[in-house]
Amino acid sequence: MPREIDEAWVDEAIARYRRIQAAQAEFDRAAQAVAVTVRSSDGTVEVDVTAAGDITDVRVLGALHGRTNRDLSAALTGAVTAATEAARWAREKLRAEAFVDYPSLTD
Repeated sequence: MPREIDEAWVDEAIARYRRIQAAQAEFDRAAQAVAVTVRSSDGTVEVDVTAAGDITDVRVLGALHGRTNRDLSAALTGAVTAATEAARWAREKLRAEAFVDYPSLTD
C-alpha cells in the first residue's frame, strides 16, 4: 500500500527550516557584532569579547610597578574568566531576542 505524501506539510516544513536557518544566520552575525568589555577585579586588566566568545583585545591598565608576575597572571585569569561569563550572558540575551517566536525544545 503506497504512502501518500502531504506536499503542503512538506512545503511548510521546508519554509520553517529556512526561517530557522535565516534566524540562526542573523544570530551568528549579531553575536560577532556585539562586544562586551570587562575588567579584572583589581582594575589592572581589561578584556573585550564578542557575544560569540572571541576575545578581541586585552589591555593592561596603569603601571605595573610593585606588581609580581603572579599578580598580573591572576588579574589576566580573572579578566578572561569574566569575559567568558560576559560573552555567555550576551549570547543568551541575543538568543532570547532572535528566537522569541520559537518555542523552546526543552519545555
